[in-house]
Order: sequence, then C-alpha cells, then structure tokens
Amino acid sequence: MANMFARLFRRAATPKPRPRSTDGRLIYAIGDIHGRCDLLEQLLHLIDEDARAAGIKPVIILLGDYVDRGPGSRQVLAKVADLLAEPSREVRALRGNHEDMLCAFLDDYRTGPSWLDVGGGETLRAFGLTPALRSDEEGWQKLRDALADAIGRKGHDMLRALEIIAIYGDYLFVHAGVRHDLPLDGQSVEDLLWIRHPAGSGDQPFEKMVVHGHTAAPAAFIGAHSVSVDTGAYATGVLSCARIMDDDICFIQTRRRNHAASDEVLRNYGT
Repeated sequence: MANMFARLFRRAATPKPRPRSTDGRLIYAIGDIHGRCDLLEQLLHLIDEDARAAGIKPVIILLGDYVDRGPGSRQVLAKVADLLAEPSREVRALRGNHEDMLCAFLDDYRTGPSWLDVGGGETLRAFGLTPALRSDEEGWQKLRDALADAIGRKGHDMLRALEIIAIYGDYLFVHAGVRHDLPLDGQSVEDLLWIRHPAGSGDQPFEKMVVHGHTAAPAAFIGAHSVSVDTGAYATGVLSCARIMDDDICFIQTRRRNHAASDEVLRNYGT
C-alpha cells in the first residue's frame, strides 16, 4: 500500500508537460540577415522545398536586422517587400534594432555617426552613398535626405510598419528576447529590440516559448524555454532558420562559406 501511494505521489509531482502548439501552422523563423541577400535567397529556396514536401502553406517570420554590416541591405529590403506582397506565403516581418537605428537616422540625421559604428556605413554604401565625416553635420543632413529619397515612400512605409512581435499558439517571436521578470504585456519595445541573451543565458521560464535572434553565436540553440537563431550570417555565411511545428523544432541553414569567421568575430559582433 505504501509503495502504491509513493508511485502516485511521484506521478503527481512530475506531470508530463503539455505539448506546445503552433495552432496547426508550420513556421519558419529566420534569424538576422544583415545585408546578405544571397544567403536569404538560398534559405528561402530550402524553405520552399521543405514546405512543399510537408504539403502545408508555411508561415515565414523574419526576426529583424535586415540591414547593416553585410553588402546587400538595399536588396534585402527589396526582398522583404516582395515577400510581404506574395500571396503564396504568409510572411511576418519583425523590426530589429538595426531597423530601429535606420529609422532613427531618417528621423534625425544627428544619429548618423553612432549608426556608423554598428554597420550603418554598409547600408549607406548599398544605396550608393558615402558616409560623411563624423563632424560634418551638413554632410549627414544631406546623407539623410539622399537616403530617404533612395528608400522611397514605399520602403519608408514598410520600415515603419515592421512588427515588434508575432505570436502563434505557445510561441512568441521577437527580435532580441524578453525580460523574464515581466509579463508579456509589461515588456518595453526597447527590451524586445535590444536585450541581450547569449545562447542559453535567456533560457528561463516565460509564458511563451521565446524565439529570437539578435545575439550571434557559432550555433543556433534550442533550450527548454527559448530558441536562438542568429548565427552571424554576414560574417559566417550561415543564415539560420528555426522550423517549428508544435513541439517539433529543428534548424535549416545555409552552408558555411567563410571558414575564417571565428568565435572572436562573433564576440565582437556587438550591437
């Protein structure tokens, strides 16, 4: 009798976790692209092949950071606009902290020098513009105006319309991560775009399974409470995507092409 009660107590103390749900959707969450349109094209091809094999219309969630660092920011922004207009895919495009800085520059040219420190020069060059000297206030104002003209009204509207989060069932998709001591409705936009969670360090209980990019690591990560998919594509040649359907999570990635990229490169990845 005592053994029977002991078994019942053990079962009650360790209930089997409820399976996570994506509300029946097959989701592909793509990490930080940073101007690597070539890798985005490769990854989309792999996603299309996988979705066709599954026989399900996919949801593609772009986790932000389309611009800066890599050479093709202009092409990536154009591709994101095309994806959002395609009826064959359901696409959600989230805002990253680098889109936040780009919009800040369009609003106030005086943020130009600080944007330059984190890869903004590559975005300017992608639009055929040359960064000004840090002290050249008039030069930065002219650059802002020229960039606004090059991006155009449609591009400007798309940047402003980028979402902060997407939720499907038990999954929260966000650029940077969350503060685990606050409920979802208490999170600040700044934290959602900027907070740092090195792989595994943000894997703490939250009301949703958190899928994020922003903090580059040599490998994508699946934890008990979070999934991290930023593999420093602009430096490593590896653009990663989390394939999620209910409790089934795996990664689809482009092949590594830059074998010289090291952990030190990723540690210096910064903002």
